[in-house]
Amino acid sequence: VELAEKIMKFIDDEAKKKSVEIARKRGTFPNFRGSTYDTNKPEDRVRNATRTTIAPTGSIGIIAGASSGIEPLFAISFIRKTPQFELLEVNPLFEEIAKKRGFYTEDLMKKIAKRGSIQGIDEIPEDVQKVFVTSMDITPEDHIRMQAAFQKYTNNAVSKTINFPYDTTTEEISDAYILSWKLGCKGITIYRDGSRDLQVLNIEREKKSSDKKDIAKTPVDEPPEQKSDLMTVDEDYVGGCPKCNL
Repeated sequence: VELAEKIMKFIDDEAKKKSVEIARKRGTFPNFRGSTYDTNKPEDRVRNATRTTIAPTGSIGIIAGASSGIEPLFAISFIRKTPQFELLEVNPLFEEIAKKRGFYTEDLMKKIAKRGSIQGIDEIPEDVQKVFVTSMDITPEDHIRMQAAFQKYTNNAVSKTINFPYDTTTEEISDAYILSWKLGCKGITIYRDGSRDLQVLNIEREKKSSDKKDIAKTPVDEPPEQKSDLMTVDEDYVGGCPKCNL
């Protein structure tokens, strides 16, 4: 977490220096007067009101074959599902190390894909297990603390998913939101594994017959009487996704 703060502070400091440099030529941003930057200090006379953000880069990262922002790996090996087919994917860095160290096999990659994580697998050296930690190996609290470390030196919001296991309770999710607020995050995105019918990234998990009935729906008040001039949305509609339910 300390290293994360140092990295983002360096980026933020350099971005601000460049913005001050541009302001000398083009002037400060509109509405500068009266803003938090209006301190009469030369180092605060910036051209850009905001300079840093960490955007959601899941799709871009997949296309570029790069990591997604500050996200940890979802899984070392996993099944990518689309409506047409399923693909087994292995992290290229892990695959390279596995082949160099001599423990790579197709069967091992499939074994990892069934659980996503490599923790506790005897065939994989302990030093490798310590390096390749996945999003589900990290506790929600540690996810949030890492996001908060970057948020401390980021002007706009930080996009980050807080991953929860399938059996997470509503109380645990509530605690996560409260912790993120206390640590100064502008917002968080939580995702409970298996909570959508069509999930792009998947690791296999055993479903128990009691899975669905263990997750009780939160009781809600009866909706007020609808007015004829109001737009309504069907309860099964989620942005046009036919596989998702509210």
